[in-house]
Amino acid sequence: MAEPHQHTNRLAGEKSPYLLQHAHNPVDWFAWNDEAFETARRNNKPIFLSIGYSTCHWCHVMERESFEDQRVADYLNSHFISVKVDREERPDVDKIYMMFVQATTGSGGWPMSVFLTPELEPFFGGTYFPPDGRHGRLGFLHVLQHISGLWDKRKNDIAASANEIRTRLQAAATTGSTGGLVLTDSVLKNAAALFKQAFDPQNGGFGGAPKFPQPSMPQLLLRCALRFHDDEAARMVMHTCERMAAGGIHDQLGGGFARYSVDAEWLVPHFEKMLYDNAQLAHLYLDAYLVSKAKAGSHADTFAVVVRDILDYVLRDMTHPEGGFFSAEDADSEGQEGKFYCWTREELSKLLSPEEFNVAAKYFGITAEGNFLDHSHPQPLRGLNVLSIVNPVGEQDGRLLESAKQKMLSARAKRVRPHLDDKILTSWNGLMLEAFALASAVLDEPKYRVAAEKDLQFIRQKLWVTAQGKGTLFHRWRDGQSDRTQLLEDYAFLLPGVLSLYEATLEPDHLGFAVELADVMIEKFFDAENGGFWQSVSRDLIFRLKDDYDGAEPSGNSKAVLALLKLGAITGQKQFTAAAEKTLRLFAPRLEKIPQAMPFLLQGLDFSLPDPVRVVIAGDRDSGIFHKLLRAAHSAYQPNKVVLGTAGPVEEFSRTLPAKGEASAYVCRGNTCLPPANDAAQLKRLIA
Repeated sequence: MAEPHQHTNRLAGEKSPYLLQHAHNPVDWFAWNDEAFETARRNNKPIFLSIGYSTCHWCHVMERESFEDQRVADYLNSHFISVKVDREERPDVDKIYMMFVQATTGSGGWPMSVFLTPELEPFFGGTYFPPDGRHGRLGFLHVLQHISGLWDKRKNDIAASANEIRTRLQAAATTGSTGGLVLTDSVLKNAAALFKQAFDPQNGGFGGAPKFPQPSMPQLLLRCALRFHDDEAARMVMHTCERMAAGGIHDQLGGGFARYSVDAEWLVPHFEKMLYDNAQLAHLYLDAYLVSKAKAGSHADTFAVVVRDILDYVLRDMTHPEGGFFSAEDADSEGQEGKFYCWTREELSKLLSPEEFNVAAKYFGITAEGNFLDHSHPQPLRGLNVLSIVNPVGEQDGRLLESAKQKMLSARAKRVRPHLDDKILTSWNGLMLEAFALASAVLDEPKYRVAAEKDLQFIRQKLWVTAQGKGTLFHRWRDGQSDRTQLLEDYAFLLPGVLSLYEATLEPDHLGFAVELADVMIEKFFDAENGGFWQSVSRDLIFRLKDDYDGAEPSGNSKAVLALLKLGAITGQKQFTAAAEKTLRLFAPRLEKIPQAMPFLLQGLDFSLPDPVRVVIAGDRDSGIFHKLLRAAHSAYQPNKVVLGTAGPVEEFSRTLPAKGEASAYVCRGNTCLPPANDAAQLKRLIA
């Protein structure tokens, strides 16, 4: 195994934390660029494409086992052009080759390992390969030798096959015409029934192990619960939120959620924390809080605490001094997965007083054997306990528990922290901006509004570049520099964040920027002929596609549709609504046949079916009554409403509504409004 910094390769000049992690491998890595492609063509060598991200546990394992191994590196350097891609910097590249790996192997994940022709067409791929054959997996060096031998003997056949594969992938990625299919609420009812069938009544969540939160699915169920008066659907979501919050997937000391649990009980997480997960979960828990509060549910306060817990974690550990939000925290520290987060019984007995220990051990279910073992490590640590809420405590023991948790958090802060991926992605910042803005309004928390304002200011200063009166949004900023990648998801994720901040503040400048963003998004990415938005404008892809899957992150198309529908309702500008509706029609067959593929787009469909409710607040934005009315407008769960003022580019009818006294609020559909409200209680009744 190579000593650290014995080698330095081209990746040392990159900004991506993931690429920099590999800058001292003996592998002669290239970044994804023309130099790599031209070198492959000139030397007529196949490309080995390795895609991962900096907080990916199995990426670290494969690096340790293979990319730091001199034998493997020598073989790669002799027979392949090796290219490293950070999937978070280039999700458009990742999407195309993940389609290939999933189509040819039946599964996908990271690290992703794909072999390409010099023309970038894939012909063989997989995910993690161990160094030697084990558990039915081929050893990585054996794979390299086999691929190299085939290339030497049959490169023309491989190139022809790869070209055919590219053609098939492109055809599979092409969304056809709807044939005039009309979407109705029956599509939503069908989706809800399907999701409910997958519900785990014991542990909450949908499906089995490994279990991902998938926030867009329970969020859609809450919408369907409201639309169809389905209390069972709402109970499923409440139970899911309660069990996730109690599980080990939720950091019981420091806040925030890990990416997923390896079991069905939400107990043992894959410990990395991603910004996009925590943003979406904060939104889900805000919805759950409002629904539970309306029903006088026992979990309402708990759900509000979880929202604060997530956002306070992000403010403490994931925020740049100037306001942008960092991308992720690793699962590993000191080479061991979960070491930062887990506890042994002996360790806790020494740290806490006997009384604190007894309460904490019971509450968290601490045992001498532990409940977690890092099977990926040759020498795993023993007796580790992931913290989860096993036995809730009463008020008297609660004080001892709080004391114990503070000591544990202080002791944990002295440990070696997991690696922080400190790049700032526009797309994920858009998701978290939305969460902070919504929380500032729903929880009436000024510090969250300040955080949202700072984040938007950061994005506009660092990643939004205006030239000759036109703006362009770039994808990644790190270490004083932005990239030049332009992706749909940046516009589509940032737009609802800006809109949510507008609705939380009614600051006209935010609405003006939202209009500007939407205009540029449509100009750059919208397919005016067929509907839908292209994922990327990059020229280094083997084909263009329209992302049509809402997974751990929603697709750009899904986020764009809901945001454009809301923007159309607020501004009255019909081009926004028209683009959204044309996109819904394009994906209509997919929504009808496999609704689980796009649960977030179904939220857009839900918004599109009725005329949305508009809550218009007129008057002095600095007055106390204006603030109370704005707070009341956000106090009920009503996802198909928009909140707007009377200044800036709002729709024409709203601009005519007068304030009576310091401020008044109107609840409207179309050009029909209920009598104006001049106090918060009255407005709440009108909205209800």
